[in-house]
Amino acid sequence: MGNFSSTDVNERRRNAIRQIYTSQPQHPPHPSAQPQPGYNADPYAYAASTPYPAQYYQYPRGYYPPQNPVPMQYQAPYDHRGGSYMGNANWGGYPYGAMMHPAPEPVPYIEHQQAVTVKNDVNLKKETLKLAADASNPGKFSVNFTFDANVAGRMTVMFFAKEGEDCKLTPMKENMQPSVTVPFEQGTGQKFQQPPGSGISFFMFEESELLNVGEAGIYPLAVKAEAFPANSNDGSQNTQITLAVFEKENEEYHVRVVKQILWVNGMRYELQEIYGIRNSVNNNNVGTSDAGKDCVICLTEPQDTTVLPCRHMCMCNSCAKVLRCQTNRCPICRQSIERLLEIKVNNSTNE
Repeated sequence: MGNFSSTDVNERRRNAIRQIYTSQPQHPPHPSAQPQPGYNADPYAYAASTPYPAQYYQYPRGYYPPQNPVPMQYQAPYDHRGGSYMGNANWGGYPYGAMMHPAPEPVPYIEHQQAVTVKNDVNLKKETLKLAADASNPGKFSVNFTFDANVAGRMTVMFFAKEGEDCKLTPMKENMQPSVTVPFEQGTGQKFQQPPGSGISFFMFEESELLNVGEAGIYPLAVKAEAFPANSNDGSQNTQITLAVFEKENEEYHVRVVKQILWVNGMRYELQEIYGIRNSVNNNNVGTSDAGKDCVICLTEPQDTTVLPCRHMCMCNSCAKVLRCQTNRCPICRQSIERLLEIKVNNSTNE
């Protein structure tokens, strides 16, 4: 046995350590980063990744990007995401102030007028206008009616007449059916009857001409009542014109009034029926019923205001002024109100 030197011992230790390391699996070596051609390799090492997204690279150190805007809560129904809003709405930041519900539409202005009294010296009662067979002339029918006259005048009956300027009537078939003029005296409740032989023969005309107003404004029947006041120095006269058509029922002809016109002092007025005015006229009569005479709103004051164009006399003056500020509907028929007409009815017997 020889002696071992220290050199041999150290050699054996190195071989044993080398065997241990060579028995473990070896990882492939990392490829060395090759510098790009034309550039020098950077001698410094950098981190492989960063915990911040790419948007932070555009800001310098110590600065951060702005926060994403927080969606504003709107009060229903303006919040499109649904849900209720529990906080108090602060509308001070809006340039146009608070968002409010639209105001209701204002009531249209209604004109309140007072009626002007127009004196009519002669009046034909249209409900009394009728036809009567002419006993002395078979096939002819005469015109009958009742009228009132404060002064004397004359009555003219025309067939197929047309109204012109200044309420002048022109008969269009004078050669076939001549006009008739009859004078009258002052008096009320007078009876007018067309002279015998001057009536109309219906078989001479087309039925369409008798039952309708012509295209040119020709009326089958026209009655012109003229009054001549004795104290009139300028020759002025009051005239009332009644325009009518014929109606056929059960092979018999009747008269239906279309409209009445009043010509006074160079002014033309069209007469219209006012519903309820008879109740106001008889309001002070003793022994009559009070039903339908009082205002339909307050039920205490008498009716003196008419609604136009429906012509319902149904309110007192005070209620009409309040009503026009609240609604534009008639309390009777609910039709739109255009005007309110106040009519003072005189119940004295001498007028």
